[in-house]
Amino acid sequence: MFRLRTAILVIAFILSACSQQEATAPDQPSNQAQIQVQDPTDLVLRSGIDLEYMDTSIAPGDDFYRYINGTWLVNTEIPADQSNYGAFSVLADAAEENLLTLIEAAAATDAPIGSDSQKVGDFYESFMNENLIENLGSNPLAANLAEISAVTDKAAMMQVMTAMNYIGVQMPFGFYIDVDERQTDQYVPNVFQSGLGLPDRDWYLLSDNETYLDARQAYSNYIDLLMSLAGFPNGAEVANSVLQIENRIALAHWDRVQNRQRELTYNKLSIADLQNLAPAIDWAATMQGLGMFTDEFIISQPSYFEELGNIWSEVGLTQWKNYTSFKLINAFAAFLSQDFVDAEFDFEGGVLSGLEENRPRWKRGVDAVDSALGEIVGKLYVEGYFQEEAKVRMDELIENLRNGFRVGIDELEWMTDATKAEAQDKLEKFTTKIGYPDEWKDYAGVEVLGNDLVGNVMRSRRFEHNREVGKLGQPIDRGEWYMTPHTVNAYYNPNMNEIVFPAAILQPPFFNVEADDAVNYGAIGAVIGHEFSHGFDDQGRKSDGDGMLRDWWTEEDASAFSERADALVAQYDQFEVLPGKFLNGAFTLGENIGDLSGLAVAYKAYQLSLNGEEAPIIDGFTGNQRFFMGWGQVWRRLYRDENLEVRITSDPHSHSEARANGVLRNIDIWYDAFDVKENEALYLPPSQRVKIW
Repeated sequence: MFRLRTAILVIAFILSACSQQEATAPDQPSNQAQIQVQDPTDLVLRSGIDLEYMDTSIAPGDDFYRYINGTWLVNTEIPADQSNYGAFSVLADAAEENLLTLIEAAAATDAPIGSDSQKVGDFYESFMNENLIENLGSNPLAANLAEISAVTDKAAMMQVMTAMNYIGVQMPFGFYIDVDERQTDQYVPNVFQSGLGLPDRDWYLLSDNETYLDARQAYSNYIDLLMSLAGFPNGAEVANSVLQIENRIALAHWDRVQNRQRELTYNKLSIADLQNLAPAIDWAATMQGLGMFTDEFIISQPSYFEELGNIWSEVGLTQWKNYTSFKLINAFAAFLSQDFVDAEFDFEGGVLSGLEENRPRWKRGVDAVDSALGEIVGKLYVEGYFQEEAKVRMDELIENLRNGFRVGIDELEWMTDATKAEAQDKLEKFTTKIGYPDEWKDYAGVEVLGNDLVGNVMRSRRFEHNREVGKLGQPIDRGEWYMTPHTVNAYYNPNMNEIVFPAAILQPPFFNVEADDAVNYGAIGAVIGHEFSHGFDDQGRKSDGDGMLRDWWTEEDASAFSERADALVAQYDQFEVLPGKFLNGAFTLGENIGDLSGLAVAYKAYQLSLNGEEAPIIDGFTGNQRFFMGWGQVWRRLYRDENLEVRITSDPHSHSEARANGVLRNIDIWYDAFDVKENEALYLPPSQRVKIW
């Protein structure tokens, strides 16, 4: 549902004019006569719809999102420590509380040094030891800051900046190790643009956006304050250095639409090629300093690195030292004394997210443990809270969705047989992961001390860095997960052509083992379909069933696909997120295709599951109605305006209202289910409805 690294991840779901036969208020079912003639056993089935959250004064054809969620939207407040709140948040909060129980239990045991329980318990204890943390102030970073201060030339400066990558400090470029998209039997380093403290290049470059202007000033003030708290006498000078560098970096950054183009961001270069591109930086020493002893790299944005060489050459050593010192302190502010924590929260939480208060310390402690020891915690979560029967049911749903997609491909009127055959081959090669990994990651090399929070964070980050670079030259680990089991999400990984569903999403409202099938197909079925569809969205379609970045489309079919995708872009461009600010349909295209095609395929699978039988009427709603209502209710969500500002430029997913309404208006059967009329707001003439898969 959401994106991780370059993999297309996911994962991050009206009544007056309606026919009373098709869509009725749950407290006034006009289908009562039909209910009476149903078999009595049908009467005990639950729809799985949260009826109390609906607003049946709103016609489904005018605003389905508020029809299904309106009462909840009006009566719910965003918690003071969250930037948005919805169905995902409720499950994430529950998972967090479950993790607290498990972590506190580990902390209460006298576990042997080096055991999983000792590491989990002591890491949490180190975070909760407020007195010690207050007394230390910024001292845990003193040695690192001294190392930066002692630098006398740029060669040494780059060595220090390279070392900062090991402990999670942002630098002007980043890297990760992934399967080579054109040689999927080997790993390759991917090097990409980075270095900005604000959400996107536009936040630096646009001068007519008051929000961005205010954020730039707040960022400058934050840098000044953070450096002053760390004992630097020149906080304003540091802020000026950072902003000068980041302004130049922002000018060189590729924009968010360019960065989605997989064929543009796949640029395999040798060290010699990279050296020629940006000769001011010693790339051989830099890459070896990162632990990457290989001669080939994927450089995502070559023109950025060309300009980065110029920036590196033209910016003075003192400015680079200021930049690196701030980035170090910023990377660890959340683990220092309260004045640092408050400063970071006021900027990151307040200015950029609109939060009213910081998360309770225990929540931040759980998050810190999770970030460092994710699969240890995940294993405990699965043992304590996951129901294995959900995995069995998911296997069945996934195969039903695969079958629905198979039928859908065959029925496409715009695709030639040659491309259909390739699509069917890719579909058959999809692999699935459900719940949790078959083999858990080993954390034996991580040392955790109960009185050394910053040290614990540094050691865990260094360990993960070494784990990543250690993949180079090794066989592909096809069992690896990129999300923990307690994550409320799902994802598609194009390089392995796999879809993954962590344990925590397999519960209501996404997956309800006690509910009728209609709502499950509309909810978790659509999530499954969404992930399948990512393999065939505007970027996923560029790789084949083996994960290879390869064009398997006829020119005719590629043109037909693009025509439909462009129409979807135009539709989503019209969604107003904030006054005068609209979605970028090209940026959100992949996720919108995932939603549209995922729901369409889920409906096919639901119909196939009925085996020609009539779906029962439950809670006054037909099977088709419940299917779409299942979709609509998973997307209930409230946002703070500040959070929406960030999402517009950084999140490839549309906001929830668009995800719910934008898809439905393109699906013919939804119009029939709720008797949507031409004069209603969501109505699209049949000629304007987009069908891709």
